[in-house]
Amino acid sequence: MSKPKIGIFGMTGCAGEQIVILNCEDELMDILKLLDIRSFHTAMSKNDEKCSLDIAFVEGALVHPEEEISLKEIRKRSRLLIALGTCAVWGGVAAMKNEVSRQRLKDIVYGSPGRIFKSIPAQPLHSLVKVDFSISGCPIEKEQFLQAVASLVHGDIPVLPKYAVCTECKINENTCLLLEKSELCLGPITIAGCNARCANCGIPCSGCRGPVEEANIASEVEILEERGFTLRDIYNQLRTFAGPAEAIQTHLAKR
Repeated sequence: MSKPKIGIFGMTGCAGEQIVILNCEDELMDILKLLDIRSFHTAMSKNDEKCSLDIAFVEGALVHPEEEISLKEIRKRSRLLIALGTCAVWGGVAAMKNEVSRQRLKDIVYGSPGRIFKSIPAQPLHSLVKVDFSISGCPIEKEQFLQAVASLVHGDIPVLPKYAVCTECKINENTCLLLEKSELCLGPITIAGCNARCANCGIPCSGCRGPVEEANIASEVEILEERGFTLRDIYNQLRTFAGPAEAIQTHLAKR
């Protein structure tokens, strides 16, 4: 049985997901036995940019016009396209100031040299192409990537949590930072998978994994407002990692 042909690609981001893959040190040899990696610029000097792929893993948000072209080409030659990380899935930090014109942002950050390159409002991958599966996280969890690879190799769709970080927090018997300490915690509306890592250390969830499916943003906002947080406080936290998310955008439009 031939090994699946794989490509691992990066758009605009910190390359955290690619680093997580490289940090699978104990499992790397097993991964190489299972997968035929044809493109992985962070790890390989020779990459095949033309061959058909069974699976393309893509991290990062779309921020440059060239990335739109590149992503369409990757999608065209890949049977499955999997978004890796919060930037690829939701837009991430790069999209938190999309309401400000790109030219103004470039002027603020780079000054006049910023005028030599083009930029577009940061967007998740699904805004441009069909995404077959998503693994969120900032960065992704190593175990979730390995589980996804194992499932895909066996021809199965990976199974990831569909509940909120709040559930993991309760399983770990943590004190509720939102209800008991009135801290700005997004655990009730953030997709699980991190084992409530921040809350385990007494740090409120910042929503870095993006919203859980059918997140009740309105209810979360009401609870936080009752505890003295302003709409600006809440919105700034919500959009830090998942500004373009429909659930957030829909609620913001109503207020």
